[in-house]
Amino acid sequence: MKHKFRSYLSIFLFLILFLSQLSGLSCAANDRKVLVLEVSDSITPVSDDIVEDAIAFAENDNYEALVITLNTPGGGLDETLNIIEQISATDVPVIGYVYPEGTKAWSAGTLILISTDIAAMAPYTVIGSAQPVTVTTGGSEPVEDAKIINALVKRATENARKYDRNQTAAEQFITENLNLDADTALKYDVIEYVASDLDDLMSQVDGEEVKGSVLNTDGADITFYEPSLRLSFLNIISNPIVSSLLLLLGVYAVILGISNPGFGAELFGIVAIALGLIGTGFDVNIGALFLIIVGVLLMILEFQAPGFGVFGIAGFVCIIAGSVLLAPTDFPRNYTPAEFQRTLIISVSTPTIILGLFLIFVVYKVFEVRRKRPLFGELVGDTGRATEPIGNGLEGYILHRGQYWKARSSETIEKGDKVKIIEKDGVVLVVEKQKDEEKIEQ
Repeated sequence: MKHKFRSYLSIFLFLILFLSQLSGLSCAANDRKVLVLEVSDSITPVSDDIVEDAIAFAENDNYEALVITLNTPGGGLDETLNIIEQISATDVPVIGYVYPEGTKAWSAGTLILISTDIAAMAPYTVIGSAQPVTVTTGGSEPVEDAKIINALVKRATENARKYDRNQTAAEQFITENLNLDADTALKYDVIEYVASDLDDLMSQVDGEEVKGSVLNTDGADITFYEPSLRLSFLNIISNPIVSSLLLLLGVYAVILGISNPGFGAELFGIVAIALGLIGTGFDVNIGALFLIIVGVLLMILEFQAPGFGVFGIAGFVCIIAGSVLLAPTDFPRNYTPAEFQRTLIISVSTPTIILGLFLIFVVYKVFEVRRKRPLFGELVGDTGRATEPIGNGLEGYILHRGQYWKARSSETIEKGDKVKIIEKDGVVLVVEKQKDEEKIEQ
């Protein structure tokens, strides 16, 4: 009996040990996780904060790697260089991945990609167009300052050399606006992998040694990084189009608020301007702001004084010019291809023109009202005919230009008498009998 008990106990302990080992293996498998950060818009000052937060998140929770998916037209140069420094400084392996299919990572996005520990692209994606340009009235002009170009080229080629990538291509991205698809980039050693999706990428990079550790990513859990509410909000208003529109909407709201007090439009305008300034990182063209302020003052003057439309039109022109200059299109403030910069200008100036035309229409209507004589002023001195007796304390009606008006008189007026309007008292006309006129029976 005692022998059987020992046998059962041994089997029971063996099962417990076996289950605990299985549990440990399961936990180990679950510990293999990868964090994914999506960069799907322009690179702004807030992008720096988001990347920094994602790296800290990956470091604290022991993620196998941080994958930065890139789908961006580019962005600010300072922000881009800051992101590259963060990637280099962290101990977490960082994988750059142009994703999903059919997207792009131009300009600043290309520099970030070739500066990650592992670079990959999805099929049918494109990188390149990293030559700095500024948009002018005649189109776009490349930045040819040797100091700027040489510095960018050196930064790009050093990053490529660090990860044993094609330095010639890194240089030509900047000097010749080179563009490469995924297969060509892989062929010429600009990237290491072409992967159809994240699972495929994790399977391919499994076993790679990066920053002193071997990646164990095949089948790992994929977690998508979600920024905090504060960072999400800042990311929205830091979009160049959104921040520029906030500034312009704020300007027009202030104009309407001052011209028509009591509706709170000026308060909305102040809030919108503040949010727009925060979104731009307070990096605003001073000349553009000056033009917009002058335009606002002229618009307000048009509403407050009889400027015959001159002040309003001049103010409208100033605001349009300021809005075009307000859009961040100069390098290095905006490091994107010329096509995107032109889209940015159109996106900002179009609603500005529409709102401006609306204000011009309002100014025109105000001008019409100013020129128009008051209705009661046109009545005084006109003549009409009494449709019933008036006078001796009685009020009656007269017919004037096809309309019936209530009237009174200090003298007796018979039905059919022609009368002259001498005054208007509220809705009642004060009349007198027209002299030297014969009575007409009706």
